[in-house]
Amino acid sequence: MNFQRGRNHEELEINFIPLIDVLLVIIIFLIVNATFSRTSELQINLPTAEANVSEEKPLIITVDVDEAGHFMVEAKDAGTSVESIANALKAAVDDGKDPTIVINADAKSTHQSVVNVMEAARLANFTHITFATQSGSSN
Repeated sequence: MNFQRGRNHEELEINFIPLIDVLLVIIIFLIVNATFSRTSELQINLPTAEANVSEEKPLIITVDVDEAGHFMVEAKDAGTSVESIANALKAAVDDGKDPTIVINADAKSTHQSVVNVMEAARLANFTHITFATQSGSSN
């Protein structure tokens, strides 16, 4: 049953006027915000200072750990226990202040060996610890 047999259907059309109005408002909004962002920047001239170069070189203590778990502090045997490594670190530092402990661990050394060196540094009250690495791959 088609009750609207004689009526003509109006063609659908898209009204672009509201779309253009909205786009113009968005463009105006972006232009206004871009202008404000330029004027809100601060011009800052940072102060200058001259520092004297420190002639004191930091005290660096190297600890070597090989694949078998042997420890060497400054190329001297340090034993295998954490306490003996801590004593070797204290002896290597003498009266130096706040040394940097550099751990040279073999790539195949165990994680526990490196942790033992870190624990020994903690027992000796040394807080600056770093690890030596090499660049590139050595296959």
